[in-house]
Amino acid sequence: MLATLVIFLREGIEASLIVAILLAYLDKIGKRENFKDVILGVSIALAFALIAGTVIYLTLKDYAGTRLQTQFETVTYLIAAGVMTYMTFWMTSHSRKVSTQLKKQTNEALERGARLGIAIMAAQAVGREALEAMVFTLAIVFATSAKGAIIGGAIGLLASLAFAFSIYRLGKKLDIAKAFRILGIALMAFGAGLLVDAAENLQSLGYLPLLRETMWNSSSLLPDSSTLGDIVHSFFGYASTPTVLQGIVWITYLVTVMTIYIRLTHTKMTKKAL
Repeated sequence: MLATLVIFLREGIEASLIVAILLAYLDKIGKRENFKDVILGVSIALAFALIAGTVIYLTLKDYAGTRLQTQFETVTYLIAAGVMTYMTFWMTSHSRKVSTQLKKQTNEALERGARLGIAIMAAQAVGREALEAMVFTLAIVFATSAKGAIIGGAIGLLASLAFAFSIYRLGKKLDIAKAFRILGIALMAFGAGLLVDAAENLQSLGYLPLLRETMWNSSSLLPDSSTLGDIVHSFFGYASTPTVLQGIVWITYLVTVMTIYIRLTHTKMTKKAL
């Protein structure tokens, strides 16, 4: 449940951030009648992702608990970690441009009288994140229970909507760049956890039969199956019996991306000050 909560929170925040900026700008320029176009685009994107996810689930559910499921999960974890890492740096580099670009595209669509263009903008913003969330959730559904995954996803989605509403209400008072920086740090911690999961699966599949020695066993203090263990695992990649390979993957990833991220954000802040 907690894993899907984090995923939907992350994907929902990114998508709703763009939608909220779009709604705030339409409200500012007196175009509230175009709100329904934004809602239309969002609805189409969510419906498409839901249908695609259902089709894939019904196709693969018979393989739950098999080697194919583990392979599917592993590929999903690797893709998710890659996407999250990319989006973290993309948000840092483009955070100050997002609002300007959206306003420009909105003005162009309104000048052409192309209400469909606004709907497409909203659909693109939500569609990409919805598809990512769908793929990530499928792996978790096969590994745990569909009910828990759905509950976690619903809570994460509601939290992201609350975030979007805050952005819509605050408007210019919210420092979008700062929000992106904070979110970026959280995403990197989650990305490290995904890579640890991928390493564990690759070892269990026999693809990486090295560094399998257990570094410690804390299952008596904080088992993976406990609620707190699940929370710490979801956010930080915690494992009660991690292998040496998992430890190396976790440390290497975090040290590398955090070093690059800090340098990038420091450079941008320095340029802004000048």
